[in-house]
Amino acid sequence: MRVDLFDFDLPEENIALRPAEPRDSARLLVVKPGETPELSDRIVGELVDFLKPGDAMVFNDTKVIPAQLEGFRLREGAERTPVSCTLHMRVGASRWKAFARPGKRIKAGDRIEFGSGASEACLLGTLVATVAEKGEAGEIELAFDLSGPELDQAIATVGHIPLPPYIAAKRHEDARDRQDYQTIYAREEGAVAAPTAGLHFTPDLFAKLDAAGIERHFVTLHVGAGTFLPVKADDTADHKMHSEIGHVSAATAAALNAVKARGGRIVSVGTTSLRLLESAAAEDGTVRPWSGATDIFITPGYRFRAVDVLMTNFHLPKSTLFMLVSAFSGLETMRNAYNHAISTGYRFYSYGDSSLLFRNDR
Repeated sequence: MRVDLFDFDLPEENIALRPAEPRDSARLLVVKPGETPELSDRIVGELVDFLKPGDAMVFNDTKVIPAQLEGFRLREGAERTPVSCTLHMRVGASRWKAFARPGKRIKAGDRIEFGSGASEACLLGTLVATVAEKGEAGEIELAFDLSGPELDQAIATVGHIPLPPYIAAKRHEDARDRQDYQTIYAREEGAVAAPTAGLHFTPDLFAKLDAAGIERHFVTLHVGAGTFLPVKADDTADHKMHSEIGHVSAATAAALNAVKARGGRIVSVGTTSLRLLESAAAEDGTVRPWSGATDIFITPGYRFRAVDVLMTNFHLPKSTLFMLVSAFSGLETMRNAYNHAISTGYRFYSYGDSSLLFRNDR
């Protein structure tokens, strides 16, 4: 499909720079497809009104790490050159794939020193790595001098929360972001971007869902920085998705299959949970235990196997995520929904408002 079909104009004032307080006070646009699509303006705290006892909500319990690293390229006989790296996928105990800026100046074999302090590993706030490989579009593979838990601690010490570009361009990361850019149920460290639909949940909202008989299950997909990369191709067939590592346990798969068997619905909290569940689903919709990398790219025409309802924030023009929601509820339905959201002041992107989308099976 033509990528420009997924374009729209978004005023700057619609981009949220901070989350709503409290989190579940954010607005919620409920979208029900059909011959005459229905749009309802609600708030996230009223989510339970649209769910039924026996439905199951699926959350991504990945935890954001401070994966933005600032440092200097070290090369004998050359000046120290500033380098910015965003880790996006762990590929070994001491290795991460990363996007680097300025990527053209970096070569395989270069040494990069992150943070500030002594030259020994991370004893005084410095972390050193070697560029093991250089790929396309500024992607590199870093081999760190530390490994395992020691490397994790070093990254936590010298790294910064990698705020999305549309926020970072307007303000610097601060102490609030360490809490704001994390779900209350984050558990498995490894994401470099938050599963932002989950940012709206509070203990009070969880209590409402429990009281209404809504099940709660967790999967893990470590969101990579590739989620922010623009689609540069003119046709969706020419776009290459970056892989992300995920896991669906046998217990979770069995529980979700039991929900479907008794007529309940699977409600995915976020596109990350949805992409993982659809990667794990068989042709008949059965959710299988699953672990590994997924680069699933969902565009209109895709037949959804597992997910019935999707809760998600509002996405960028011409992004793979706007393509995904257009596949889920219909392109024209979503174009109308976004036009409504923009004209009525909904807040967009990671810290913005949310939507509850019902699947279009027509």
